[in-house]
Amino acid sequence: MSNKLDTADVALALLGGVGVFVRRLRRHPIPGGLTAPEMSALSVLDRRGALPPSTIARAEQITPQAIGATMAALEQRGLVERTQDPADGRRVLMSLTEAGRLLVSDKHSARTQQIARLLDEGFTDDELRTLSAAAPLIERLGDRLL
Repeated sequence: MSNKLDTADVALALLGGVGVFVRRLRRHPIPGGLTAPEMSALSVLDRRGALPPSTIARAEQITPQAIGATMAALEQRGLVERTQDPADGRRVLMSLTEAGRLLVSDKHSARTQQIARLLDEGFTDDELRTLSAAAPLIERLGDRLL
């Protein structure tokens, strides 16, 4: 008998678990009065650095028109700025401003504290090690969905 895991079973478990986590997380208000898509776009820029709007749209799985409206709203609030791509002057790159960085950092701090309390109250040390080891793998899996 093989000890090899069935990848379809792993995929199903991940979809279920991550889906519940994301849905519950989205129920909590986002600081700064931002919409979920706006906060998500800021988080992409925080993690990946300056990007063309089309790359952000692909990462967020939304249309170029939708990301255009999102970026315009964030730019009006002074949270992102557009610059010319030094490698291709025809392309525009979007990046976080200092205010955008602070907002993302503050949001992460509030979320991190909330989740840390939940982890502290209901998970064993072994479970925490497992979650810690899984986090970069889940991120890598998400990156490969692009």
